[in-house]
Amino acid sequence: RGMDIGTAKPSAAELARAPHRLIDICDPAESYSAARFREDALGEMDRITAAGGIPLLVGGTMLYFRALQYGLSELPPADPEVRARLDGELRRDGLAALHRRLSKVDPLAAQRIHPNDPQRTLRALEVWETSGSPLSELQAESGPPMPYRAIKLVPASVSRAELHQRINRRFLSMLEQGLVEEVERLVAPGGLSPDMPSMRSVGYRQVWAWLRGECSREEMLERGQAATRQLAKRQMTWLRSERKCNWLDQGDDLLRHAASLIESHL
Repeated sequence: RGMDIGTAKPSAAELARAPHRLIDICDPAESYSAARFREDALGEMDRITAAGGIPLLVGGTMLYFRALQYGLSELPPADPEVRARLDGELRRDGLAALHRRLSKVDPLAAQRIHPNDPQRTLRALEVWETSGSPLSELQAESGPPMPYRAIKLVPASVSRAELHQRINRRFLSMLEQGLVEEVERLVAPGGLSPDMPSMRSVGYRQVWAWLRGECSREEMLERGQAATRQLAKRQMTWLRSERKCNWLDQGDDLLRHAASLIESHL
């Protein structure tokens, strides 16, 4: 709730035309996880199916989608004391040092987790310290898959140059829409802190750094656009490894192509 511009949340008009589920369901100070998303999503999917509809999943975060499809292993819950200590080490020693430590105790997780991703690096170290087992080993033991057959539709990527232009325009557009003011409201006295996962996300992290005087506005813009490009690259890596995807050309017949694929699978 309250993170609207930086997440490109559907507008009120869009929601009126195409109702969405799982919008504004938690406060940005709350901790949210792939396991909780899976439970929430399956519940909504059951209700849609019971009403005679077909769930349409859009997004988004490929880790969450994969957890929804194939299930999750039982991971230890968050440990506030361990996390607080790791947060302190992050501030003192830097992310690179913690990622190197992760490479020693869980090389598979370190290979999968980007060196600039503090949230997942800290979580992997937390799992190791609280369970004594590597995160990658625990994740290999997945739970039951979702009780649905998925038809996966993926709009084919445009050229890298065009994608980067779109990303750069998108970040500029968010600033014009009021992203800075949105961050200011979220971090007002008594509000969110920079250690919270919601404020580490792309866009919010860079704007907050500027508001704290850690960089110029031009540097904030460049960092935000670069971080978005890196995120897009990781998303494409996930998508290319996803099984049984239907890749669609981004032409005028995109909707017709998608509709014919859905009909052929029903």
